[in-house]
Amino acid sequence: MKWLLYGVLGVLGALAIAILGDLAGGDWGRFSGGLGNLYVFFTESMWPPDWSVLEARSYPPCESSIELFCSVGYISMVETLKIAFVSTILGFFGAILLSPLAARNLQSAWISIPIRILLSAIRSLPSLIWAIIFVIVIGFGPISGVLAMTFYTIGYLGKLQYETFEGMNSGALEAGRAMGLSSTSITANIVIPENSNHLLSQLIFMFEYNVRHGTVIGIVGAGGVGYYINNYLKFLQYDKVFALLILIFVVVIIIDLISFMARSFVNEQGDVRRPTWMNLLLRSFKDDSEAKASE
Repeated sequence: MKWLLYGVLGVLGALAIAILGDLAGGDWGRFSGGLGNLYVFFTESMWPPDWSVLEARSYPPCESSIELFCSVGYISMVETLKIAFVSTILGFFGAILLSPLAARNLQSAWISIPIRILLSAIRSLPSLIWAIIFVIVIGFGPISGVLAMTFYTIGYLGKLQYETFEGMNSGALEAGRAMGLSSTSITANIVIPENSNHLLSQLIFMFEYNVRHGTVIGIVGAGGVGYYINNYLKFLQYDKVFALLILIFVVVIIIDLISFMARSFVNEQGDVRRPTWMNLLLRSFKDDSEAKASE
């Protein structure tokens, strides 16, 4: 079985390389000067980063005693976090209403299949395309970003949730049906509480994703730090772009650390301690003693 797995992976790797060669048109020479071009661009255009993005803007006048709070970097990142938070919460509520209807162990095929198609249709458009649509509909601004990421969150979380519901133990569902509970009561009183840890973990993961992707939707005018990155790119101010990218990286790392700690409280594996050599020896001694006593 192991060699079969390695063989399949080898075939897939060779196929990927062959397709890559076809996409490159057989001209591998274009990669020869790539690193040199990147080095020149980095040293001449991006380095050193322009940290003026963390200084107070000249207009409107700064009303805070801390200039950082009036800077482009701070204001744009806070707006990105707000967009990600609101869209994640709204998307979660939207998904939790649709996902039980898409689970095959909770609903009939006449209901679950159309809901799955709806979630797939919502998910098939990336949040950037949703942002373009809402910018056209309601104009530029963070509200377009919130609506765009909310729709994508519904499609993405909806799939994760109904797959979680379908993987739960059927015993609790059968007990609820035997008691004569309705589908709504089973979902509210059995399905959601039984899978609460998974749902919270998925919610935290989706917030991480929306923060990362919230830096992209601003490029089309949907608010957030991406809006300023797009403006700096238009004026070839790559040193300011690099400074904002460093800021995004730091914020994402902090969010990852916080979410890792938060998931440890909702993940069942977070309470499991790693076995030590002493525990293994004591357990082995205990098993031997029980075996001798039984003889």
